Amino acid sequence: MCGIIGYIGSKDVVPVLIDGLRRLEYRGYDSAGVAVVRDGKVLLRRSAGKLSKLEEVIERDPLVGEYGLGHTRWATHGRPTEENAHPHRDCSGRIVVVHNGIIENYLDLKRELQQQGHLFVTETDTEVVAHLVEREMREANGTLEIAVRRALRHLRGLFAVVLMSADDPEKLVAVRNGPPIVVGLGDDEFFVASDIPAILSHTRDVVFLGDEEMAVITRHGVQFTNFEGLPVSKATQRVLWDPIMAEKSGYKHFMLKEIFEQPQAVRDTILGRVSPDTGRVFLQEMVLSDADLRTIDKVTILACGTSWHAGLVGKYMIEELARLPVEVDYGSEYRYRKPIADKRTLVIVITQSGETADTLAALREAKRHGARSISICNVVGSMATRETEGTVYTHAGPEIGVASTKAFTSQLVALYLLALHLGQVREQLTPEASRSHVEALLQLPQILEQTLKDSAPLMERIAKQLYNRKDFLYLGRGINYPIALEGALKLKEISYIHAEGYPAGEMKHGPIALIDEQMPVVTIAPHDAVFEKMIGNIQEVKARGGRVLALTSEGDDKLEAVLDPAMDFAVPLAVTHPLLTPVVMVVPLQLLAYHIAVRLGCDVDQPRNLAKSVTVE
Repeated sequence: MCGIIGYIGSKDVVPVLIDGLRRLEYRGYDSAGVAVVRDGKVLLRRSAGKLSKLEEVIERDPLVGEYGLGHTRWATHGRPTEENAHPHRDCSGRIVVVHNGIIENYLDLKRELQQQGHLFVTETDTEVVAHLVEREMREANGTLEIAVRRALRHLRGLFAVVLMSADDPEKLVAVRNGPPIVVGLGDDEFFVASDIPAILSHTRDVVFLGDEEMAVITRHGVQFTNFEGLPVSKATQRVLWDPIMAEKSGYKHFMLKEIFEQPQAVRDTILGRVSPDTGRVFLQEMVLSDADLRTIDKVTILACGTSWHAGLVGKYMIEELARLPVEVDYGSEYRYRKPIADKRTLVIVITQSGETADTLAALREAKRHGARSISICNVVGSMATRETEGTVYTHAGPEIGVASTKAFTSQLVALYLLALHLGQVREQLTPEASRSHVEALLQLPQILEQTLKDSAPLMERIAKQLYNRKDFLYLGRGINYPIALEGALKLKEISYIHAEGYPAGEMKHGPIALIDEQMPVVTIAPHDAVFEKMIGNIQEVKARGGRVLALTSEGDDKLEAVLDPAMDFAVPLAVTHPLLTPVVMVVPLQLLAYHIAVRLGCDVDQPRNLAKSVTVE
C-alpha cells in the first residue's frame, strides 16, 4: 500500500500522475514511481524516498506517455528501495501493476512461477501479480481483463490492483478485494485512484468499486463487472468537497489547518439535522426505522485508533441519553473471539474513510450474527456506508494530515446526534431535555472558535517549555478519560514522544510510581461531577514533585491553591454541556502535540511508519 493513481485521456499523463500522487502524500509512503505507455512501450521511473526524489529522476530522464499509472508505496513486503517501489513489471516488461494490500499466498505463487521460468527482481508480493497476469495473457488471447480474471482465481488476500499492458493498449484494469478503489469520470478522460483527493481537481463524479469488482477503463468509457465477468450496475457519486479544501490555505501544515477547521466541520455536521424549536434530531441516511431501533437492547461500537477513542466517548453519550448498554470493541480484535450479537444488537462502526479493513471485517462478523448496523463515516459511498443500514455522515471534508483532528471532533458530534436520536426514539428524553441538548450542540461551533483563539498561543508557549521531555502522562475521568487517551495518541503519533493516557482514578494503582519532576502530567479537569476527584489526583501528582498541565473550565479558582504558577500550567476553557466537554477539551491537546512536534522538527503531516487509512489487516 499506499497511494494509487491512473489516468487515460487527452492531458499530458505524467503531470496528472505526479499531481495525483502529491495529493495522496498524506497517506504516508516511503517510495514512489510512475509508468506510462508510449509508442507501444512501457516506460518506468521510480525512486525511494519522497515524491521530490521521483521528480528529480524524471527531470534527469524525462518521461512522456499516452496513459499511465503512479504509486506511492508504504512497505509491507520488502525494504523501501527503488527496486521495490511500484509500479512493477513482468519478465517481458510489457505488463505493469500497482497494488495496495497483501497477497497472502505470494510465496507459493512465486515458487510456482519461478519453476515455470519467471525471473523475479524484487522482494515484494506485488511482482507476483505481474508475472501471474503475464502467464494468463497467453490463455486470454492478449486481452488484459480476461487475463486478470484468470489470475484472480489464484490470489488470496486483501488487495486493490490496477494494471495496464502494452499488448492490450489504451486500457486500464482495476480490481478491488478489500482496499479502496475509486474511478473518476471526466469529460473524455477517466481516472482511477485509491482515494478521492487524488482526482478531485479533475472531476467530482466518482464510482466506488465494491469488493470482488473490476473496472475496465478505456478512452471510450468504463465497464464494471464482478470477478466472474458479469456486468455490475454502479451508481455515480457526486463529491461535494471543494478542491481548495485539500490545500493548506496559508497554514504551515495540513494538521494545523485542520485543527482550525474544526468549528466549521462541527457546524457542517450539525447543519440541517436538528430543530431548535422541538429538539428533534433528523438523520436522513437511515434505513433502520424507529420501530427497528426500539427493538434494540444492546449497542456495540466497533472502531480502530482515534475512532475507537470517539467510540469510548460515544458509550457515555448513548448510555446516558438512550439508556442502552454499550460495549466498545477494537475492530482488529472483535472477529478473533466469539462475539455475542444478535438481531437485538445495534452495531455502530466508526471509520473516517469508510474503508478501514479491520473495522469492515468486524462489521461483517457482527452482521453474520444478525446484528443491525449503522456507520459514522466521512466519505460518501465508501464501503462502510454501503454495508450498513444507516449512516451518520461527518461533514468534515478531506482530512489530509495523518493524525486525525477534525474527523475526530466531527465523529463526537455525530455520536451525540445519534445518541439523541436513539433517546428520542426510545422515549428516554423529554421535549424539554431534547431542546436543552440541541441548544448546547448549536452553541458548540462558537465555543470551539473561542477555544482556538484563546488556547492556540498558550499551547505554543507551553510546548516551548515541555518539548524536550521524554515521557508524558495524560489523566482523565469519566467521559474525558478517552480524551486523555486521544491526547496521548496525538503526541505519540507526530512527535514520537512516549505518552500514556490513563483513567485518573487508576493512577494510584501503578502510574503514580512514574511521576517525578521530569514527567509532565496533563490533566483534564472540567467543572463536572468528578471535578473534586480530579483535584485530588492533581494534589497526588504535586505531592510527588510532578509538573501539571491542567485543562479546566473558565472561572475556576480551586486549582489556584494546588498549582504552582512557577512550574505548572492552567488552561481555562469555555463551559459547555458535560457530554460535549470532550469536543472542547481535545482541541488544546491537539495543539500541544502539534507545537511539540514542530519544535522537534518532525514531519507533522506524514509521521513515520503511519498511513492515513489502514486498508490491510
